[in-house]
Amino acid sequence: MIKGLSRRQTLRGALGVAAVLAATPHRGFAASKTLNILAHRVHQNSLTTGPAGDLTKAWRDANDANCEWATFDTNPLQDRLFREASLDRTDFGVGFLVNSRATTAAASLLHPLDAYQSSAPIEDFADIAPGLVSAMRFDGKLVSVPFRHATIGLFYNEALLEEQGIKAPPKSLEELVDQAKKLTFRSSAGTPVTGMVLASDLTVFPVTFARAFGGDFIGPDLKLVPDPAALEKALATLADLFKSGTLPRTYATTSNDDQVTWLQQGRAAFTVLPFARFAQLNRQDQSKYPGKIKAIEFPASQSLQGRMSSVVEFWAMSIPANARDKDLAWNFIRAMSSKAVTTGAARNGNGPVRVSTYSDPGFAADQPLAAVEARALAGARVPLPAFPEAARAQTIFNEEVQLTVLGRKTPKEGVAAIIERVKPLLAS
Repeated sequence: MIKGLSRRQTLRGALGVAAVLAATPHRGFAASKTLNILAHRVHQNSLTTGPAGDLTKAWRDANDANCEWATFDTNPLQDRLFREASLDRTDFGVGFLVNSRATTAAASLLHPLDAYQSSAPIEDFADIAPGLVSAMRFDGKLVSVPFRHATIGLFYNEALLEEQGIKAPPKSLEELVDQAKKLTFRSSAGTPVTGMVLASDLTVFPVTFARAFGGDFIGPDLKLVPDPAALEKALATLADLFKSGTLPRTYATTSNDDQVTWLQQGRAAFTVLPFARFAQLNRQDQSKYPGKIKAIEFPASQSLQGRMSSVVEFWAMSIPANARDKDLAWNFIRAMSSKAVTTGAARNGNGPVRVSTYSDPGFAADQPLAAVEARALAGARVPLPAFPEAARAQTIFNEEVQLTVLGRKTPKEGVAAIIERVKPLLAS
């Protein structure tokens, strides 16, 4: 039986408790709520790290809440999100969804957001690019709020254009083809230059050419090849570029990273990439032409009536239907979608989904492409709508495009094969 403690024992105990407290978080000051977030590392970084600082702090302080981030690469992230959303309950309140995985089946696992948008609306929701918002509506219901985008533009090496006497970038697709052929030469530095470099395994590039003629691969309404003649013209244009040597002989094995390297090294005059690549392409420690690589909206064909829709891919914030605290999750999404946070995240490296961000003086001053990207984003659409067999459809599309560009099929045969092979996937 312990009758009491000596003064020495008491002092020793007090010191021990003090040591434990010093090494342990102060539970008395802990936030009363925790929001668990499934995201990619770029989402966390754009909201917490960079010139604009930690953009979640004001929200955390105001809501007495902590943010716990669980970050994964794209495919593991999406698989984890759908797995969590399929349980009876999940501790994750917010999950980031990429447009290519936003299918009807995925939407059924997410909480519809229209009621929240009515009762506690996101600031100036119409300012968010409409093409992104529409891709996140299913049966008229909004299931996810766009957060980060990558919109495609045409990049060119101004120094190479000037070397060949070209004073301005192309204003039409036809002019782009002419300039690219003229820019297939040996530069004054002794470097063999191809007029254009494109990766052959990505759907966004042939879709971009198709839209320049008013066509598409799969339209927003899931209509397969809505204008076959336009797609034939696009494939014929790409095939002509390859036949003339304006696309590299290695076209079939060219990767997305090759596009960046070739432009930086002056081995290609034109390429098609997200506007967000601008800084990387002009880095002093990587590029032989820093400050000379510029970008414009991809030019439409002279035959197109009206503006073409640029290709965009994006991420959006969603709430699993089985989340424990949906109110807290919406509160976070609403705050992270505000104009101020969108601009701050852009300064931290995010692709802002609000058109107005590009005219914000604090952002536009350091972004030479702000006005150009804003115009492209305003009418941008995803390369194809999401559906269960979208990945297989893209693989087939890319295969047939490659065969046509390499001259093993005519454009008419290539388009016919795309329709024949992809049609059953849409029906399923």
